[in-house]
Amino acid sequence: MASIGFIGLGIMGGRIAKRLMDAGHKVTGYNRTKSKAEWLIQAGMQWADSPYDAARACDLIFSMVTGTEALNAITSGPQGLIAGLKPGQIYIDMSTVSPTASREVARQVAQKGAHMLDAPVSGSVSTLEAGRLSIMVAGERPVYEQVLPVLRAIGPTVTYIGENGLAVSMKIALNISLAAQMLAFSEGVLLAEKSGIARETAVEVMLNSAIASPMLKYRGPFVLQQPEEAWFNARMMQKDLDLALEMGRQLNVPLPTTAVAGEFLTAARAMGLADRDFAILFDVLAKKAEPS
Repeated sequence: MASIGFIGLGIMGGRIAKRLMDAGHKVTGYNRTKSKAEWLIQAGMQWADSPYDAARACDLIFSMVTGTEALNAITSGPQGLIAGLKPGQIYIDMSTVSPTASREVARQVAQKGAHMLDAPVSGSVSTLEAGRLSIMVAGERPVYEQVLPVLRAIGPTVTYIGENGLAVSMKIALNISLAAQMLAFSEGVLLAEKSGIARETAVEVMLNSAIASPMLKYRGPFVLQQPEEAWFNARMMQKDLDLALEMGRQLNVPLPTTAVAGEFLTAARAMGLADRDFAILFDVLAKKAEPS
């Protein structure tokens, strides 16, 4: 059993930390807003007052934060986790961030004599709770093999991608399809509804058809009723699409469906829907379909 530090205890990070606790690991956690971590503290998680303290207290450090800016905030400075790292320690970042920024953090970690892996996940709250989360990992292969048993306590499918930064590149490439699928699904449901078919019936038929991907099966019903707490909100999805568009420009890869989905997420933000699950794309389309 490992002594684990976990930084970033949001809707996914908190549940991953709890899964590690349930597997018997001792977890010390830090979150910018402590109140969001109270349920974990009550379940037996130790609290750290800073990322530095979490790194000093543990053998293995995880983080899962909202983006590149948040990653820099938790890793840098005298209270950052890099300052707290010891030689030989392993740091695993599960955030979806700029691959360039991830590689820079890995370089700074290596200067401390420690090791970093980028290990973003594919899945949702329901996937995680069902024990079906998929994890992509990049960094030194011997380090990956050392922590593989711990990663498998989080999700059963763990894939080694290559050198630092390639796992977050893979995650960004993957997330393009989430937004594109949700937008196409919403178009189909709205078209059926406008033709006279009940929305519930359209959703049922589409989720039992050839188009029903795993993501649509758990997120498709959100066009009928949004969850009280967004599993992955419109703002975060647009952040990932922006990362993809940046990569596309750097690598000369045209990303037309990514750009279109991003524009509809811009519309969602303009409508005050940024904090709703990105399935809110349906509502944006429906609004645009109303008579002027």
